[in-house]
Amino acid sequence: MSKILLVEDNEMNRDMLSRRLERKAFEVVIAVDGQAGVNMAGSESPDLILMDLSLPVIDGWEATRQIKSNPDTQTIPVIALTAHAMAGDEQKALAAGCDDYDTKPVNFSRLLGKIENLLGAR
Repeated sequence: MSKILLVEDNEMNRDMLSRRLERKAFEVVIAVDGQAGVNMAGSESPDLILMDLSLPVIDGWEATRQIKSNPDTQTIPVIALTAHAMAGDEQKALAAGCDDYDTKPVNFSRLLGKIENLLGAR
């Protein structure tokens, strides 16, 4: 069973995504801010991270940079999730170290395809 770290401060998004991922037989651990996401990337050793970009404490861009600069966590694939899809955001997310990018509201089948693709590549 693959473990996914969901870094998301919105309770509705967390509940919906974690339930749907668990139904697909993923183990889901949750962080509610960017700093907790960085800490849990190290302590939980997830197989993949879903990273909201608009987070309290430190944002998803900075959290991803910290995860990708740490030798213990740099190989964990990160998919950026954002509701504020502006031109250039995808490039900015990839430049911060994200392995893929998706928009909210989440299209679950599309996101699942990206998750399976990254886990398969691992």
